[in-house]
Amino acid sequence: MRYEDFRREYLAGGLSREMLNDCPIRQFEQWLEQTVGSELQDPTAMVLSTIDDAGRPWQRIVLMKGVSTAGFVFYTNFTSNKARDIAGNPQVSLLFPWNVLDRQVIVGGRAEKMSVAESARYFLSRPRESQLAAWASAQSRPISKRALLEAQVQKMRDRFGRGEIPMPDFWGGYRVVPERIEFWQGGAHRLHDRFRYTRQDDSGWGIEQLQP
Repeated sequence: MRYEDFRREYLAGGLSREMLNDCPIRQFEQWLEQTVGSELQDPTAMVLSTIDDAGRPWQRIVLMKGVSTAGFVFYTNFTSNKARDIAGNPQVSLLFPWNVLDRQVIVGGRAEKMSVAESARYFLSRPRESQLAAWASAQSRPISKRALLEAQVQKMRDRFGRGEIPMPDFWGGYRVVPERIEFWQGGAHRLHDRFRYTRQDDSGWGIEQLQP
């Protein structure tokens, strides 16, 4: 199979400065709404990139659980590899790969832990099985067989019975405070449209067009 022969034209539409909102979060929300309307599966899925203590990058898909002018929110176990990486280097990158629409959004910024109260509000809204899984899994740690994990979940079921399941103290949310956000729209003949917002301290955002 000749992978180098896989190519196509990007014809979903162009992007110009006049089409952009001055606020990148508002622009993101507009694109997200259109993505949800396109019935793309998992429209809030994003690739989170971190750097470990040896300077090696790693990526994984997580689900965005909130967005505002303050940043992009996701939740995880604080003993996971991603959380350990963030503890050593809070600079992260997010990528929303909306290929069906010939679009992608790239976010660069700093990951900050959310308050216990904010995390608890979300945790208590989760399905019960997801709450049990958060307690049962020592995320990112090795396990010899799946049966051990399933046994741990049952142990948590027995522990909490039918009562309310509290949020573990090793679990919670991060908010990625953006410093750069790039909007990419595919164009014909590889002449893609790219615009990058860069935070200008307290004066808002600067916008520049990038060559494809």
